[in-house]
Amino acid sequence: MIFHRNLLKEDLEIISLLPLNIEELFFISPRFEYPLTPDQIIKILENRFSPTVITDTNTQLAIAYANLYDLNHEDSICWLGNVIVSPDYRGKGVSEYLINIMMDKARNEHGIKKMKLFCHNINTRALIFYCNQGFTPCGYKIIMNQDNKKIVSIEMERELI
Repeated sequence: MIFHRNLLKEDLEIISLLPLNIEELFFISPRFEYPLTPDQIIKILENRFSPTVITDTNTQLAIAYANLYDLNHEDSICWLGNVIVSPDYRGKGVSEYLINIMMDKARNEHGIKKMKLFCHNINTRALIFYCNQGFTPCGYKIIMNQDNKKIVSIEMERELI
């Protein structure tokens, strides 16, 4: 069984170990540097909201994490960020649960009606996942990846009804 709760300081070390490599860390945030450290997570949280972890009820350890940023109450939009799921829990419904919790928090705690995110074109698994969760492409930007090569970061959005 799994459940969600707010991020605790003791979760930071575990979350920093979730990305398997530099590419996965780039998918979580282009602003992070490999290897991820608790200090990097704390730094990025300065401009983030509702940092949330999913935990395994057997171990009580964090197995997934995400947060919200750029809350715009005037336009009723926010962005989903820093999504990561433990490799041991991928493909087991944890991602769906996490995204649903984050959408509920955006809607119920912040009064948001639309959620947006960026997903890199080379992250096919995540693109398919977000499409299956009702997100649709609505824009893009060209960015440089961790190898200093151009990639497309696809903007996606979903109404929170």
